[in-house]
Amino acid sequence: MPPQTYIYICNLPFAFLYTTLSVDCGILFRVGEGCGAMLQMFGGAGRFLLEKMGNIIKKPEAKIVGVDIKDLSRDGVTYNARVSVSNPYIVPIPIGEISYTLKSADRMIVSGKIGRPGSLPGYEEIVLEVPVRVAHTVLLSLMEDIGADWDIDYQLDLGLTIHLPLVGDLTIPVSWKGEIKLPTLSSIL
Repeated sequence: MPPQTYIYICNLPFAFLYTTLSVDCGILFRVGEGCGAMLQMFGGAGRFLLEKMGNIIKKPEAKIVGVDIKDLSRDGVTYNARVSVSNPYIVPIPIGEISYTLKSADRMIVSGKIGRPGSLPGYEEIVLEVPVRVAHTVLLSLMEDIGADWDIDYQLDLGLTIHLPLVGDLTIPVSWKGEIKLPTLSSIL
């Protein structure tokens, strides 16, 4: 029988990393003892561990699955980006923030952040809604970019920042390209 390696853990939020390691690497863990020693042992090496063991340790994944108009008012338009996010770990992962940038023709239209939008439940894939508010005046300033088909090509860049114990903050970048269709006079009449 090969020698057994024990790493002591002290807190349930660390379970996602240890569960993955114990299943894939045969490392055994004991809960409740040696918190200080464990944290001192890993120190700043958590991110290094995640990068080097990337083929063993699964990372959360995200992708934009659609962008629609959510609200239209006199002041502007609110677009709703739907982001599918999967959590491969047994415990919930807190989301620190979601940052977004909407661009057209390499010009920034709007950017912003949504702070602490919640957490990702363990072993689940959920769809987050990210509202992006654009003032009509900004869209009108893009009139020169409107082609014969009366649309504006855009790119939406999102950064989903999550907090992984032992690793720290990890930002998952996702991007989406599409067209904003503007109403024509004939479609209004």
